[in-house]
Amino acid sequence: MRRLLITLALMSCIIHSRLQSQELQSQAPQSQELKTNVTGHYLFAWTGDAAHQGNDFLAVIDADPASKSYGQLMTTLATDQQSMRVHHTEYVMPASGMLFANDHAAGRTFIFDLRDPLHPKTVTSFTDMAGYMHPHSYLRLPNGHVLATFQHVHHGESDGQMGGSGGLVEIDDQGRVVRSASSDDPAFTGALLTPYSLAVLPELDRVVSTNSSMDEVNAFSGVTYQVWQLSTLKMLKTAYLDVDKNLYGHISPEEARVGPDGAVYVQTLGCGIERITDLDQDQPRSKLVYTFPGSFCGVPTIVGHYLIQSAPVMHGLIVLDISNGNQPVEVSRLKLNDGYFSHWTGWDAKTGRLVVTGDQARLYLVKLDQSTGAITMDNAFHDANGKPGFDFANRKWPHGWTGTGQPHGVVFSR
Repeated sequence: MRRLLITLALMSCIIHSRLQSQELQSQAPQSQELKTNVTGHYLFAWTGDAAHQGNDFLAVIDADPASKSYGQLMTTLATDQQSMRVHHTEYVMPASGMLFANDHAAGRTFIFDLRDPLHPKTVTSFTDMAGYMHPHSYLRLPNGHVLATFQHVHHGESDGQMGGSGGLVEIDDQGRVVRSASSDDPAFTGALLTPYSLAVLPELDRVVSTNSSMDEVNAFSGVTYQVWQLSTLKMLKTAYLDVDKNLYGHISPEEARVGPDGAVYVQTLGCGIERITDLDQDQPRSKLVYTFPGSFCGVPTIVGHYLIQSAPVMHGLIVLDISNGNQPVEVSRLKLNDGYFSHWTGWDAKTGRLVVTGDQARLYLVKLDQSTGAITMDNAFHDANGKPGFDFANRKWPHGWTGTGQPHGVVFSR
């Protein structure tokens, strides 16, 4: 009898231990569980209907050069948003696997759960936040939250008019407001202070935002940047960009990137590169250090000491060596195809490739030699006809829609 009681007690302990283990596993973060089961490498292309009749969707494409299905479409995730102006995603895939993406003209942002790349999900969506509207860019903070630029503040609750200033809003992965701050500056009355993009410098407790308008009427009106304290989200300074002798390279500052030297490099719609330094001082300094040919330059990428810039006038990309930040030097360029209006670029550290989108229904991958800065087309990433790139034109998509997709923001899986 005693032996039976001891046996039953031991069995009870074992069962209790197993139940506790199962409970702890069920309570573990879902992202950790999913990451251990995910294989392959993918890119996520945020896409709209080129004809603006269908809805925005996310296309998942095989981005593993060793895969037999390299360059092929894997799946799509449709939204309920009719395409107006599918625009920015985050620039890189966040550690949480929750990706922010917007249709800018609709003023609507989606949060996608991409922890399981072949089974993407929509977490939520939002429009106006904290009295601001039309978010543009998203950047992750050290705490994992998103800091977003909102271009406009409402003039009033009823009329929905857009003002000449906006703000920054910190948002969590469930789409909840954490804190916000206005870009309005009484010292710059009447100035265009519509936040476009930003750079975060945690070691300096600083954020740099650019002011440039998505409104075509004011597209070439921005000439300022702003410096904020990261810990408090207090705006510290509004300042003018450097005006060089060409008198146009500073106009409409857009994308801000932190360089290898700790300076912030800002691409402008005038195809200039402004280098901002002394950000921990009362008087930060901006200098126009380079001007690319043409105008309407788009989203740049910095890899090591190379800055890769989309240059529409030459239908491709130009690579600068910014080892000496005050005197960048061109080291290579690549034409993608005749008439291609190159715009978005994004880096994949895992495969050493850049993704490029533009005004055509085609996405390219290019290789970057990180020792020389040379860029070449990845011809192994091609469509059914053998042409380089992924073709979005006249396809029957997995979510049941047939038509031509227009990609914009693209990120790679981690």
